[in-house]
Amino acid sequence: MNYGSTALLLITLAVAVLFATVAAAIAFGLARWEGAAIPTALSRSGVTFAAALTLCLAGLTFLSR
Repeated sequence: MNYGSTALLLITLAVAVLFATVAAAIAFGLARWEGAAIPTALSRSGVTFAAALTLCLAGLTFLSR
């Protein structure tokens, strides 16, 4: 097993999750600034997290081929 590529994979996944978390936090803040209730803002934040992580992983899959 090549531990260098495993470490690179884990770091890349961590960066993707971090990017998605930042996007979700920004979406939460914008929803609250707009005047949305906390459950609505959390829902928008969750959708944004899922969409951003999906796009990151799709892009990484495309680049690895």
